[in-house]
Amino acid sequence: MKYFRFWLPVVVWMAVIFAFSARQKVAVTNSYVVSFLFFKTLHLIEYAFLFIVTYRATKNTMERKGNTPWIVAFIIVALYALTDEYHQTFIPSREGRLRDAIIDMAGAGIAWISIKQLLPKAPKKLKNLAKLWQLI
Repeated sequence: MKYFRFWLPVVVWMAVIFAFSARQKVAVTNSYVVSFLFFKTLHLIEYAFLFIVTYRATKNTMERKGNTPWIVAFIIVALYALTDEYHQTFIPSREGRLRDAIIDMAGAGIAWISIKQLLPKAPKKLKNLAKLWQLI
């Protein structure tokens, strides 16, 4: 039951990412720059969240040896980013790009830094929320 509780959010969020990746390309504006920035920001956010739930799962379900949960979570997210971009090569009007996978990994890196470096210095309310969510 412990594994189910921690890994279900990971699988659900991966399914959400997969569903969005399977959709036809959409535009929010005619401006290439605005559209590019909007969608790349979404990449950062969705993969930052994927890292957070994946780190939470690895931290709470595997033996803790040093930085192992952090590294395993990052590797899982990086591999998923690469396979997601590959998946997009099969979708009409979409294209898989290594650049997007790198942006996805940057989102995971931002989440990693936020949890590991910034959260310990955060206000008590935020730390309590992180403890409640079993991040620290």
